[in-house]
Amino acid sequence: MDRGGCQMSGGGPSSGDGSGPDRHGMITLEDLEFFSEDQPEDSGNGSLEEEGQTMEEDENPDRLLHYWQEVARGHQVEVSQDMAEPIQQLSTNNQGRSHREQVPFTLLGRKEKCGEILYEKRHYEKGHWACIIMREETYEQSICYGFMRIMRYICQHNSLGDYLGMTLPIVTVVRTDENHSAMSPDVTVAYYLPTEHQAQPPQPHDSDIVIEIWPATVVYTRSLLPSSRAFSGPTNEVTIINQISTLAELLESPGVCVNDSFIVAGYTNPAHNNRQNEIWFLERR
Repeated sequence: MDRGGCQMSGGGPSSGDGSGPDRHGMITLEDLEFFSEDQPEDSGNGSLEEEGQTMEEDENPDRLLHYWQEVARGHQVEVSQDMAEPIQQLSTNNQGRSHREQVPFTLLGRKEKCGEILYEKRHYEKGHWACIIMREETYEQSICYGFMRIMRYICQHNSLGDYLGMTLPIVTVVRTDENHSAMSPDVTVAYYLPTEHQAQPPQPHDSDIVIEIWPATVVYTRSLLPSSRAFSGPTNEVTIINQISTLAELLESPGVCVNDSFIVAGYTNPAHNNRQNEIWFLERR
């Protein structure tokens, strides 16, 4: 399998230790709560945090598994019985280790119009990512099956034999033709290693999962902040192509970005309908 296409292909100036005032640009779990304020308690917005809150008192593996199976069927995805333990670990308190670490970045600037954030420019630091390339019949199937294999790696199917911890977002690298009219069937699903494992990443038992060092990268994105134009709901070939075209129209100089490779950053369970997503354009190196 060709794994050379997993890496981000953008780059940018170093931002030092990232401790400056721009760190307030970090998307927090509190920011994500905005999207579920009007949702009934039992409706679920698909977030890993919400699943943990609603299921924690009754940490029944079968209940969690059946929940994921029911949701996944809508995407023609089968969730096997052996996913019960990984689902439980990611969806519950997991002995006090349920904190979701954010992929670190520095906010470089925002483009606003009439009080609305059109897009953000961010610098993401160099780091280790666990990547797997999927080629299912549909994008939905690729991201769901890819995420489940990454989940197994996070939940003890690694050289440490331990739960590694969850980070957000889970990202998928998608490729299009130059006109942004069609997507390649090859989709890369990637997970950022938590800070404590960045220096010595645990090795996966799954031979198709590869640990890669992604270079420092500058991205342009429609952010998840309430006053921005982020998008929610299911992601498929049509919605992704539409979102790429929309962001390309908003950018003042789209030519500074890679034209055939983009990232979909997901902050919610990939199998859920009501996802919270971002499209990332990668600045040319």
